[in-house]
Amino acid sequence: MTAAPDIIVQKVKRSKLEDFSLENLPFGKYFTDHMLEADYEEGEWKSVEIKPYQPLLLDPSTAALHYGQAIFEGIKAYKNESGVVNIFRPIDNFLRFNLSAERMQMPAVPEEIFMEGMRMLIDLERRWIPDKKDHSLYIRPFMFSSDAVIGVKPSEKYKFLIICSPTGPYYNKPMRIYVEEKYTRAAPGGIGFAKAAGNYGASMLPTAAAKKQGYDQVLWTDAFEHKYVQEIGTMDVFFIIGRKALTPDLTSGTILTGVTRDSAITILKEMGLEVEERAISIDEIVEAYKNGTYRKSSVRELRQLFQTCAS
Repeated sequence: MTAAPDIIVQKVKRSKLEDFSLENLPFGKYFTDHMLEADYEEGEWKSVEIKPYQPLLLDPSTAALHYGQAIFEGIKAYKNESGVVNIFRPIDNFLRFNLSAERMQMPAVPEEIFMEGMRMLIDLERRWIPDKKDHSLYIRPFMFSSDAVIGVKPSEKYKFLIICSPTGPYYNKPMRIYVEEKYTRAAPGGIGFAKAAGNYGASMLPTAAAKKQGYDQVLWTDAFEHKYVQEIGTMDVFFIIGRKALTPDLTSGTILTGVTRDSAITILKEMGLEVEERAISIDEIVEAYKNGTYRKSSVRELRQLFQTCAS
C-alpha cells in the first residue's frame, strides 16, 4: 500500500458557533464547521483534506445510490472534568470499519487518514464538544462508492469522509422493546457483522411498525426460528439472570462486534458478574422472568447487585 498523502487543512473564516448554542441538542441534527474528505482513485488514496462542512456534488449515476456500497462508524469525543478531550476507543472503530470495507468489497482506509485525520479534525473542532454530562461530539466516519456508472460491480472510485455533530443523550428514558418474529435483520453469511448502510435501511419498516404499537425499538431474533435473540436496533442487549449477564455470541456473524458491547462485558466482569456469550432463547428469558431470576437492572442496580454478590 502506498503511503498516505499529507492532510491539507482549510479553515472556515467564521465559526457557526458564533450564532449557535450547545444547549438542548438532538442527536445528529447539527454539524460542526469542518469535515474531512478523501478520494480513492487508481488504487490509492488522494486529495485528503479537512475543509469547511459543505454539500457534496454527486452524479445521478453515483454507484452507491444504486447498489448500496456504503459503510460507516459511530465514535464519540468527550471532555473530562479538566476540559481534556478524549475519543472513546477509536482504534476499535477503525479496525471494524476496515472489516466492514472488506465484506463490502471496498478499499481499506489507511490508519494515517482515519486516525490522524480524525485527531486533527477533533482538535480543530474542540470548541464544539459540549461540557454537559452525557453530552459529546458524535464522530461519523463513512465511505461510499463514487463511480459515476451503473453496473453491479465494485467501484473503482470511493469517497471517505468524517463529519461531526454535537449531541446530547441518544435516549433519555428506558426503552420499550418489541420482540420481532416476522422480519429479519441478518442471517449467517450475510452482512450483519458489518456496519453497512443497508442493514439500517432494512430495519426501518419493522421499527416503524413496532413504534405504532407503542414500542421504541425492535429486539431482532434469528432468521430461521425467530427463537434466539440477536441485538436491539441501535444497541447491544444483555440479560441479567441471577448472578450472570447473558449476551448473544458473535459466532454466527449476524451481530455487530460492538465497541460498547466489549466495554460492557469488561465492566460487568469487574463488577463481579459472570458473563456468558452464547445463544439465548426468548423462552429462557420468559422463564427467568416468571421464576423471578430475571433482573431489569439499571447501572445503579447492577452496582447494588455486585455488592450483594461480593458479600
